[in-house]
Amino acid sequence: MISVGIVGGTGYTGVELLRILLRHPQVTVRMLTSRTEAGRAVADMFPSLRGHTDLVFSDLTVDALKTCDVVFFATPHGVAMKYAEDLVAHGVKIVDLAADFRLQNLADFETWYGMKHTCPELLKQSVYGLPELNRAHISKANVVGNPGCYPTTVQLGLAPLLKEQGLIDLNSIIIDAKSGVSGAGRKADLGLSFTESTDSFKAYAVAGHRHHPEIVEGLNRIASTQTEFKNLVFVPHLVPMIRGMLSTIYIDLTEQGTETDLQSLYETFYQHEYFVDVMPHKSVPETRSVRGSNMLRIALYQPQPKKLVVVVVQDNLVKGAAGQAVQNMNLMCGLSEQLGLTGIALMP
Repeated sequence: MISVGIVGGTGYTGVELLRILLRHPQVTVRMLTSRTEAGRAVADMFPSLRGHTDLVFSDLTVDALKTCDVVFFATPHGVAMKYAEDLVAHGVKIVDLAADFRLQNLADFETWYGMKHTCPELLKQSVYGLPELNRAHISKANVVGNPGCYPTTVQLGLAPLLKEQGLIDLNSIIIDAKSGVSGAGRKADLGLSFTESTDSFKAYAVAGHRHHPEIVEGLNRIASTQTEFKNLVFVPHLVPMIRGMLSTIYIDLTEQGTETDLQSLYETFYQHEYFVDVMPHKSVPETRSVRGSNMLRIALYQPQPKKLVVVVVQDNLVKGAAGQAVQNMNLMCGLSEQLGLTGIALMP
């Protein structure tokens, strides 16, 4: 059995991790930390877990974390890198769901997150945790930076077009992305309250979002380029629903792209990927089709000969966060990637 610790157990991502791991056949959750709830029974805070766990929230102590095989950091940015070097030195594998190990470009990290990186050498050894595109490296990693939710939809939505070079104009991509309110985390914020977010729909961070440099770095990695995607436009929106993410990606095709069977390209590219569903031609993906599951669904539309629209949906808390983190853990520990993650989406 794999012994697991979760740092940051009171947020939506932390409790989603716990929900998944409690039914994982090869995992024992040893500890769940919280700065504010230490000593409180987890099931008292989250009654949905009554009868499934006797865990009690504990303070974060590095010595206790060192007894785990894997530690997940479901914490604000900057926390994981404080403890990562010490834990890795003691043989602990780390999956960070914040941004500490997502960006290899230190200048971008420090600019967008407003802090110095405290373990840049370990960052160089870390692996970006998008399993469908980086599986071999993840399986050998000690530290994995779990991708952001928006970047997951964008990279998987564009990967087949980038691997087959020459199909699209790399500098004409527009990403119109929408997320449920849970993507902002479990916190007291007037803008996220029921009366403020219900019956409303808004764009945010239009001038620049932290996931933009992650998207650009990821797409350059996929396309094996260094200086492209400078004109990429990414605009996120807040949708009045709890879970779900839908990214609509607008792309200009080249002559080669117009002559390619793009539906077949996607189906072939993802034919062996359990968690990526390329939907039939003219399908309309909905967020409720992935709610509570680790599935990501993709649909293609070609409204004009040289225009392609890619629509991607996922549950932002599962494939966009906790579920993908468990995929990474499975790979890091030599387990089947699907283990503990085959639950079917909730309906309605």
